[in-house]
Amino acid sequence: MSSQTSETPVGSRRPADTAFKQQRMRAWKPIMTTGSVVPAFLIVGVIFLPLGILFLFTSNNVKEVTVDYTNCNASSVSNSLYLISPGMSCADYIQSTNFTENCYCNVSFRVPSEMTGKVYMYYGLDNFYQNHRRYVRARSDYQLLGNPSYTVGNCEPFRYFNGSTPIAPCGAIANSLFNDSLTLMFKNASGNVNVGLLNRNIAWSVDLRIKYKNPTVPDGFPLKYGFNGTAKPPYWRKPVYELSTDPENNGFKNEDLMVWMRTAALPSFRKLYRKVNHTQAGFTNGLPSGDYFLNVEYNFPVIPFNGKKRLILSTASWLGGKNPFLGIAYIVVGSICIILGFLCLFYHYQYANRPRQLDVSSSFATRKSQTSHDF
Repeated sequence: MSSQTSETPVGSRRPADTAFKQQRMRAWKPIMTTGSVVPAFLIVGVIFLPLGILFLFTSNNVKEVTVDYTNCNASSVSNSLYLISPGMSCADYIQSTNFTENCYCNVSFRVPSEMTGKVYMYYGLDNFYQNHRRYVRARSDYQLLGNPSYTVGNCEPFRYFNGSTPIAPCGAIANSLFNDSLTLMFKNASGNVNVGLLNRNIAWSVDLRIKYKNPTVPDGFPLKYGFNGTAKPPYWRKPVYELSTDPENNGFKNEDLMVWMRTAALPSFRKLYRKVNHTQAGFTNGLPSGDYFLNVEYNFPVIPFNGKKRLILSTASWLGGKNPFLGIAYIVVGSICIILGFLCLFYHYQYANRPRQLDVSSSFATRKSQTSHDF
């Protein structure tokens, strides 16, 4: 008789004789009993239910005002030749000019109650798919590190201008930069007051410190010198080195650009646009209740993708902005666990201790059959 070996024969499809592949590794296999399942359900429920109530209460305390300005009527335009009718919306106007002219509109709204604490200003878009696979990849991270002439194939078709001049910044994400200008005015007894808005510290700190850098230019030279030999994205009104008059917030270091370049996961999203300046008199404690005006320089088109635009004013809590989903999810899971725990407990006391009925005739027939086979 040939001796057996533990080695796998050549060409065999049998898994190797190891503890992992033969499933002989030590493992903990808990036995689910009433004594272990019921307490687990009840403990999870008791923890999740009050946490959900706390999260929901915190979210409901966040005050938020939303203003849809998608179809605001034009109050003034840069070229009246394209103004078909006095009540024409800015969305239709910029569409008719092929997005080359400016349109301005005003939207009045009311803040029903005082928004105390820090107030943040967001813009929101609907039906804009920043999560598309090709869109997400359409950028050059190395270019944004201060190398404006460097582009990658993922930036196509917004990689070169006229086939040879590199676009800075390249790619579809940068090309579709949100470029509406939004300002706020508060109407009080003495007249209209401009609400101070801050455009600094709205981007992620890692973007400010690490991911975005401007090209190095000699002392005394403007930032434009570092972008020589490059072209602006086709849909932009001005080049990247003119995004802001603040030299610390210009070029690739512009925070509006950084915020936009962080793509959203869902087609309906909001991005931080400004922070209310709470050092301004009258707004130190937040935004007072009353009537406001939103002044819009309408540049970003939404008709081509059937989208909508909105302004969101919101306070914040230790949990973030207004989002009741987390609290509702915890309450639902906690409630289900408590219900299941009591159902298991009821089933255990109702049926587990009930004596089982022995089927004598079936047992006798089985034994008789086994006896006949023995002979």
